[in-house]
This record gives sequence, C-alpha cells and structure tokens, in this order.
Amino acid sequence: MRVTQDYMRTLATAVTERLQAEGLLEVTGSSARLVDSLVKVMEDELSVEDRLNAEVRALLQRHDAALQSHQADYQRAFEMIKNKLVKDRGLVL
Repeated sequence: MRVTQDYMRTLATAVTERLQAEGLLEVTGSSARLVDSLVKVMEDELSVEDRLNAEVRALLQRHDAALQSHQADYQRAFEMIKNKLVKDRGLVL
C-alpha cells in the first residue's frame, strides 16, 4: 500500500467534515467511528492490487517449470495473467 494510514485518516476526516459542512451528511453517532470505517474501506480498496499481485506471483511460482521450459518472459506472463484476472473479476485498479 502506497498511502499511509495517517494520510487516509486525514482524508477521511476532511471528507466527513466537508460533507457535514455542506449539509450532505448528518452524523448521528460518533464521527470517529465514521472516520474509522472510511479508513477501513480505503485500506481494503487500496490493497486490492497488492492482493492480486500476490495471487499472480503464486500462480507463476506454481508453473515456474513450464515457464522456464518455454523460455517465457516472467514479466510478460505476470501482466497477462494480472490483466485477465482484473477483467474476469471486474476490478478497477
């Protein structure tokens, strides 16, 4: 993940405060809980690509012998598999 937790918390707080100031959001409970929830959602979304990359590396590692016997380019295979998974799963990176 390339964004720090502090930055996500700052962003979530700013968004919450701005929406409240513009009358687009009414917080009936704790603003801190809302900010915590927003940070969690941002973390989950930002980690999608990291998890996908780990899955692609694991797939390539399982088929390492086949890649070597066909002298396949690892980076090209990585990108092809990643793009296929993104398309199949409807992910937005």
